[in-house]
Amino acid sequence: MVGVATLLLLRHGRTTANADGGLAGRQPVELDDTGRAQATAVGGRLAGLPLAAVVTSPLIRCRQTLELALPQAEPTVEDGLIECGYGAWEGQALKKLAKEPLWPVVQQHPSAAAFPEGESMAAMSARAVAAVRAWDARVTAEHGPEAVWLACSHGDVIKAIVADALGVHLDLFQRIVADPASVTAIRYTPLRPFLVRLNDTGGDLSALVPPPGKRRRRAAGATGSDAAVGGGAGAGRS
Repeated sequence: MVGVATLLLLRHGRTTANADGGLAGRQPVELDDTGRAQATAVGGRLAGLPLAAVVTSPLIRCRQTLELALPQAEPTVEDGLIECGYGAWEGQALKKLAKEPLWPVVQQHPSAAAFPEGESMAAMSARAVAAVRAWDARVTAEHGPEAVWLACSHGDVIKAIVADALGVHLDLFQRIVADPASVTAIRYTPLRPFLVRLNDTGGDLSALVPPPGKRRRRAAGATGSDAAVGGGAGAGRS
C-alpha cells in the first residue's frame, strides 16, 4: 500500500434533515447543532495532517463541515462529489418513501434504481468514482506517494466509492455504513485499491500518513499493490 496517495473521505456532519428523518438530496439543508459539533470534533482529529488537497461537494452542508473542521483550508468544489440526485424524492420523509414501490429496489437492487425526475444510483456511482480516481492520480503526480488528501461528500456517494474500492457490485453497497462526520481511507495502487479505514468516528488519524521514503520502501514487500500476507504489522511509523 505504498507508492500512492492516501484519500480521506469525510462525510458531512449531521443536518436538520438527518435529524428530522427526511431525505435532503441536493436541497440546501445545513448542519444542525450536533452536526456542527461533529465537524469541530473531526477537525481536531484532522489537525496536523499534511493535506495536499481538500475537495468538496458543492452542497452547503459539506462546505460548512469543512469551514468548521479545516478553517485554514481552501477547498476546491468538485461537482462529481455532489449528493445523488433523488429527484421527486427530495425533501420527503424516509418513512413515507419506504412505502414507495421503488424503495425495495433501492435497498436490494440499487444498480437498477433510477429516481423519478432524478439520477440513477449507477450514474451517481460512476461519476463519483471517476472524480476521486482522477483527483487521486492528480494528487499523486503533483505531490508524490506520501501525499494525503481529503474529499468531503455524502453518505451514499461515499458508500458507492467504498464498494468500488472493495470490488463489490453496487447492489451490495447498502451493507456499507458511512456515519455523519466519519472518515474513510482508501489507497489506489496500480493493481487494486485498499480500504485502509472505514466509517471511523474516533481516534487518532496520524497513522494514515505514510512513513518517510526509506521506511516506506522497507515495508513495501514485493510491489506496492501486494497485500501483507498474514496481515502485516499494522500502521506503526517506527
